[in-house]
Amino acid sequence: MTGRDQPWIFRTYAGHTNVRESNALYRGNLSRGQTGLSIAFDLPTQCGYSSDHPVARLEVGKVGVPINSIDDFHVLFDGIPIEQLNTSMTINATAMWLLALYVALAEERGVDPKVLQGTTQNDIIKEYLARGTYIFPPRPSMRLIVDMYDYCLHRIPRWNASNICSYHLQEAGATPTQELAFALANAMAVLDAIRERGCFTAEEFEQAVGRISFFVNAGIRFVEEMCKMRAFVAMWDAITRDRYGVTNAKYRLFRYGVQVNSLGLTEEQPENNAWRILLEALGVTLSRDARCRALQLPTWNEALSLPRPWDQQWSLRLQQVLAYETDLLEYPDLFAGSPVVAAKVAALSEAASAEIARIEQMGGALAAVESGYMKASLVRSQAERLARINTGEMVVVGRNRWTEGLPSPLVTGDDGGLFKFDPASAAATLELLRATRSKRSQAEVDRTLRALRDAAAGGTNLMPASIACARARVTTGEWADALRSVFGEYRAATGVDGQRLGLDTPRAGQVRARVDAWGARHGGRPRILVGKAGLDGHSNGSEMIAVAARDAGFEVIYGGIRWTVPEIVASAVQEDATVLGLSVLSGAHLDIARAVIDELARQGAGEIPIVVGGIIPDDDVAVLGSLGVKAVFTPKDYDVVEVMNRILDVIGAPQAAAGPQAASG
Repeated sequence: MTGRDQPWIFRTYAGHTNVRESNALYRGNLSRGQTGLSIAFDLPTQCGYSSDHPVARLEVGKVGVPINSIDDFHVLFDGIPIEQLNTSMTINATAMWLLALYVALAEERGVDPKVLQGTTQNDIIKEYLARGTYIFPPRPSMRLIVDMYDYCLHRIPRWNASNICSYHLQEAGATPTQELAFALANAMAVLDAIRERGCFTAEEFEQAVGRISFFVNAGIRFVEEMCKMRAFVAMWDAITRDRYGVTNAKYRLFRYGVQVNSLGLTEEQPENNAWRILLEALGVTLSRDARCRALQLPTWNEALSLPRPWDQQWSLRLQQVLAYETDLLEYPDLFAGSPVVAAKVAALSEAASAEIARIEQMGGALAAVESGYMKASLVRSQAERLARINTGEMVVVGRNRWTEGLPSPLVTGDDGGLFKFDPASAAATLELLRATRSKRSQAEVDRTLRALRDAAAGGTNLMPASIACARARVTTGEWADALRSVFGEYRAATGVDGQRLGLDTPRAGQVRARVDAWGARHGGRPRILVGKAGLDGHSNGSEMIAVAARDAGFEVIYGGIRWTVPEIVASAVQEDATVLGLSVLSGAHLDIARAVIDELARQGAGEIPIVVGGIIPDDDVAVLGSLGVKAVFTPKDYDVVEVMNRILDVIGAPQAAAGPQAASG
């Protein structure tokens, strides 16, 4: 037995409503023993829009805290010693802007930016593949990341300029092999771009390699996940030594934080999620030689809504019990010398190395994003996972086995165990934005934005110009629009084309027969438009519905994420859609449904039926029905065959008799 190790950083991922309420949440969590901040920003902030932009209106404060200017940061961090705390920001396309605001905040507080420590996620490749909060094309986006490494190494040496984030890859269906390969290929793309820039000496480049950190996912198969982490450690050491010539072993360390898997959390029997979270935490804490540096846990009810403070406290207490009550931190690595673990690590490393070689042959991770290869691979893996759940090959307790259970007392309180968003809270954000605009110097805003555009066009480092914009009270939307004017915007591949679920069962055959019967009656196959309105980039559900509908025989119109309501309705009208399916996971389902219904009426297409899917509380299901929505689907509707059946009911497809097609399944 050795001396007791220091525990990892305890975090909860948090932020909602407005800066004042989020500040109260952070201070409360810190008082209860949290040791680092992990900030969730709302979708307009992530996508580069000020809160008063028309496209932002429905989603202000829904999935994170809205940030428009440095004045918001002054409120958000009020009473919080940023010079002492490790702050993680889940921010990507606008990562440079949020770091610029943080630096300017430090300066206005009299804090030397050199002492700031933390991480901007800033992993844009993952955004094109899994989460969707990208703005600019891949290569200008990579330039922003390199600019931040260049600036941070010299000016904010304890800051991680980017955080290679495989967490969302697993949420999008990545296998352990894909999570290893895609994350490491992503990190290699960043280091290749830094090396190509030539902004560092050899010693500084090694230090830059040492600032690369990772943010991974830990699923329920905790033995496999633990082996995956050991493979990450060994492969990163080899890559940094052999590919980049890093001689200092300290800079070759695989430094990572974790949020454990949310994809496997269930709306059904949500109390089971507490045990899932605990088991998933073991995969990244049991192995001392591959233990995480920071850990944040979801809450038992995150398949239902945003967590409440008590829910976050419960997850924090789990970490504290594991770290302080058990003897986990008192021993050296428990798995060194295990032949079972060694064999699994070797198998994962070999498979991931082969996948990295394929990506390298394509020209690296950026080329594999631009070609659509990586996205299509993830959609395929997610489809295979969903098929295994639907057939029962993959057991999910309470979802596809042991579905009968006593009602959960956790959801019987006055609030139903759910976070309640106050729509009026957006007014506080807009009022602060108006106050900022009224007191700032417009001439200074114009000057700093002009300098930002000139720097973008001229190829100089954009961090100094961004910090100057922050000091001038430039807003998030103004900063992003200045760069849009130079770099343009980007729309990533959907990865849906050519994919199949492969559900060749009698029930699936009956669905296809119903589609055929509808087609025979109407002279063509039914058309479903799958629409992602607003800024929500979590597209896993919409992609699986698009794949399932095409598998069932529908014609599918799916253009990916971030369409406006008028664009979705215009497409439904132009394509003569039989049914319009909306996917909303941002909590804006009621607002978006109302807007779509109004727009359909305005365009004279009110007869097109609407179905809606997303994380939707039971009370809102009834409200959607009263608005005229014909069917509502939530995470418990995992059976895509039944989903297709219900959509066919909506469009009046005949019931299929059990005929040859059904029997052949």
